[in-house]
Amino acid sequence: MPEPLVAEDGYECATCGHEWFADVDAIGEVRDVNGNVLVDGDDVVVVMDLKLDGKSGGVKVGTKVKSIRLVPGDHPIDGKINGRGILIMADKVKKA
Repeated sequence: MPEPLVAEDGYECATCGHEWFADVDAIGEVRDVNGNVLVDGDDVVVVMDLKLDGKSGGVKVGTKVKSIRLVPGDHPIDGKINGRGILIMADKVKKA
């Protein structure tokens, strides 16, 4: 069976043309750089320098992000560092 095509507003079957919306509530399992499963409310530590657009400096290695929230998308970790909300990829952090 062919893989579904990704449309602007959901998915479309390449065979029959059926269209449907993705389940935005389904995040799936999010794992850190060491393979530990992350959940809402976990604390994580940044394992590599992260550059933030529009700001000089960025986020340094060893910065702790408290009480993360998991969100759907390619950057599943939502957290605050120095009062600024950022989205982080899971392979850039480890569980604290």
